[in-house]
Amino acid sequence: MLKFLRPHVDLYKVDLKSFDDRHYRELGGVLSNVLATIEQLVSMGFWVEIVTLVIPGFNDSDGELQSIAKFIAGVSRDIPWPATAFHPEYKMMEPGRTPAETLLRAHEFGRAAGLHYVYPGNIPGAFGDLEHTFCRNCKAMVIDRYGFYVRENRMTRPGHCPECDENIPGVFEADAPRRSEGTGIPMPVLFS
Repeated sequence: MLKFLRPHVDLYKVDLKSFDDRHYRELGGVLSNVLATIEQLVSMGFWVEIVTLVIPGFNDSDGELQSIAKFIAGVSRDIPWPATAFHPEYKMMEPGRTPAETLLRAHEFGRAAGLHYVYPGNIPGAFGDLEHTFCRNCKAMVIDRYGFYVRENRMTRPGHCPECDENIPGVFEADAPRRSEGTGIPMPVLFS
């Protein structure tokens, strides 16, 4: 299936819901299939971003978050990993909200595993500069975010640090707006 999509699709966002096959089967999936798909996507040259909605009591244990981080780093340390907060809504009112501290633990596990781009998310403004993208060479801020929105894209040319010209892995539009202006609504952006 992926070989038919590849000529038409450049990037793929994968929701990695758990690193416990039992949990995946409760949701109607199989963990090994999801992991194999992630590996195949990367090997086929798709830009892959992995998001984990961290749900208290479901997938928030240290062991599970560490396993997710290690797996992603084993595929590519450049894969962005937003670990996002669960909020009770609609038909899923339990458990309660994911604490910010849990997402900070996920961030620490991702960095310890060697991931270059780990983002605690879905609690805008709670994580300071951890929401932003930094050049891994000179540490300059490349993308300034508030939550999932870009306040400023500092790249002077797509995919390059404005300070040292280091390549910033990702898929970037050549004519993307530099700032969120005019509408009062910040620009959405994929992570990198």
